Amino acid sequence: MPNYDYRCDKCGHVFEIFQKMSDPKLESCPEPSCDGQVKRLLGTGAGLIFKGSGFYQTDYRSDSYKKGASKEGGKGGSKKSDSKPASSGGHSCGSGCGC
Repeated sequence: MPNYDYRCDKCGHVFEIFQKMSDPKLESCPEPSCDGQVKRLLGTGAGLIFKGSGFYQTDYRSDSYKKGASKEGGKGGSKKSDSKPASSGGHSCGSGCGC
């Protein structure tokens, strides 16, 4: 759900609220002593807001992706040892580029 910023025309109170995109805009100030109308402020349009000590690309990977990556990791060591003899001149271009 996106967050929206509002400002009261009467008291100047600025606040943020999480709403569904389909929810109607707020019309009145939430301050108890104010009955002013509020206007939605234009936001920066940030799609993601990260709050916390840190995030990594692999934090939200699916279980199927993690299983596939662990399988490739186990096979990768044997592939490297197999590819060494091929790069010593047994490849298609013959120049030792490793293709």
